[in-house]
Amino acid sequence: MGATTIDGKATAAAERERIATEVTALGEHGIVPGLAAVLVGDDPASEVYVRQKERMCERVGMRSLGERLDAEVSQSELLEVVDRLNADPAVSGIIVQMPLPDHLDEVEAQERTDPTKDVDGLHPENAGRLMRGDPRFVPATPLGCAVLLATYEIAVSGANIVVLGRSQLVGRPLATLLSAKPSPGGPVGNATVTVCHTRTRDLAAHTRAADVIVVAAGVAGALTADMVSPGATVIDVGIHRAEDGSLHGDVTDPTVEEVAGALTPVPGGVGPMTVTMLLENTVRAARIQAGLPAV
Repeated sequence: MGATTIDGKATAAAERERIATEVTALGEHGIVPGLAAVLVGDDPASEVYVRQKERMCERVGMRSLGERLDAEVSQSELLEVVDRLNADPAVSGIIVQMPLPDHLDEVEAQERTDPTKDVDGLHPENAGRLMRGDPRFVPATPLGCAVLLATYEIAVSGANIVVLGRSQLVGRPLATLLSAKPSPGGPVGNATVTVCHTRTRDLAAHTRAADVIVVAAGVAGALTADMVSPGATVIDVGIHRAEDGSLHGDVTDPTVEEVAGALTPVPGGVGPMTVTMLLENTVRAARIQAGLPAV
């Protein structure tokens, strides 16, 4: 019997229905949340991701306020755009799409973003609040993983969880979120979390002891079936395009499905949740800026 499929597309669709209801309710206060995505250059993957955000904004009744800049834009010009969006009351949330061209400083752009509009959750103030246990904005991919675990009633409290990857955008914030005491309205927490990475000794010993494995290494083939305890849940955050154009995740061993108890597919797992949670953060930002209680 194969692993249960954790359907990110269906979960994201249900979340968007809820978000659309929240947007309608904000409209009664004269508030229309607006998301501004700043795209520098013509990176194909970033173009696709930004277009997805724009389509999803329209579906839930939000404004999409994209900013497209030439790849040769200077750091000062980029920061001027961020400053303008910070000051624009029509903009509830701002994201500076990564990766940026090599000559630009992404950290400076993140730090320049108004922390109450930083729906990526990368401003030091928001990262610090997550660490402190009272998050304002949780980065979208970690939040999406947490919502999937909650939706499928995967036991997290007291569980042993391995997060494979230590990026600032996924691995580190996800480990913090899963190990913390859940905040009011938060999806999951209270796990015992081990963060593994390229310098981890005997990686398989850690993963085989895990009830849940989140694979966010950015490397195809990072997890194989012999590294998974029977019945464990595997959340695959990675996404890669093969030579034939097909998509696959960090988990490429098809026999993982025979060992795991539950597994996210790629595509159709974490990916749809990431965009949807960005919308969730934007609605939350609009409420905060209007002085309304965050929900």
